[in-house]
Amino acid sequence: MGIYSQNEPEAVEKLLGVLRLSGEESVSLPKSDQAFLLREALLSKLSLASPTKKLLVFLLEKVIDQSERAHLEALISPDRKEEMMAYLSDREFIDILEEHPSAEITAQELVDLMRRLMPRLYSIASSPLQHPDEIHLTIAVVRYETNNRKRIGVCSTFVTDRVEIDKTPVLVFVASSHFALPEDTTKDVIMVGPGTGIAPFRAFLQERNLSESTGRNWLFFGDQHRAFDYLYEEEFQAYFEKGLLNRLDLAFSRDQEHKIYVQDRIRENGSELWEWIKSGAHFYVCGDAKRMAKDVDTALHELIAEYGEMEAADAILYVKAMKKEKRYQRDVY
Repeated sequence: MGIYSQNEPEAVEKLLGVLRLSGEESVSLPKSDQAFLLREALLSKLSLASPTKKLLVFLLEKVIDQSERAHLEALISPDRKEEMMAYLSDREFIDILEEHPSAEITAQELVDLMRRLMPRLYSIASSPLQHPDEIHLTIAVVRYETNNRKRIGVCSTFVTDRVEIDKTPVLVFVASSHFALPEDTTKDVIMVGPGTGIAPFRAFLQERNLSESTGRNWLFFGDQHRAFDYLYEEEFQAYFEKGLLNRLDLAFSRDQEHKIYVQDRIRENGSELWEWIKSGAHFYVCGDAKRMAKDVDTALHELIAEYGEMEAADAILYVKAMKKEKRYQRDVY
């Protein structure tokens, strides 16, 4: 499900203050004939984050302070690209504009430098068979710090901190996804979903339960601490006791001295996983793309090579065939 969020009003007012703009200025957005007040555009149409080199080049033409000019010239020089990218990644628009106060920028010039605020997509965590009039989401609130300034995830804090139930209208839409259960309900499924990656697998299990699917279900879930981070623990334990979950393997990385992750549990169960995969099981991964999904993919290739008694090149071809048959699907972000 996609959510159209809004920026934090306080952040918008701070940006307006830095630019000495009222917010009542009329502006137009690219590919839109409609005029907006600047405050409205900054609140719900434009991203306050992710400045680009385009902003630095523009400021170079606007600043009148020589030290600011020298700083910008150094940043955008061809031999300092990595330094420039690091500088931009640590900052939002307000940071850079605060650091170059001698630049006079109009409302329309600001808007022309900004990207659109895009909707955020979340995996649906409920089955319409169990919740026909509801959509459940699993959202981790994002809060962090860069450049000595506290940052927030725009959409995660919008829905958790700024939306008032039955008061704040929220624009949403349902998007189609390739990530789906096998049509053949006799097929086994293996689900790897640490953290909020658990969302679609909660929906999968609700669907498998109420559709009376006969295929086996194996879930790998992990996070930092079982006491605080075991999402939907009661549901999954009930499914395990009922027998809907044939296997439930957990990996809480910080509950012991040696860190344990879902890919470690996969390696520990390589022989049995291969038996499931060899028999036609579908393998699903949802969650972090940067590390987890890559580590799980490596573990999958390794177990297929070892227990399928294949050369590494043949294991690669086997996994490619699984993807082509839609038996290996990933929803990573």
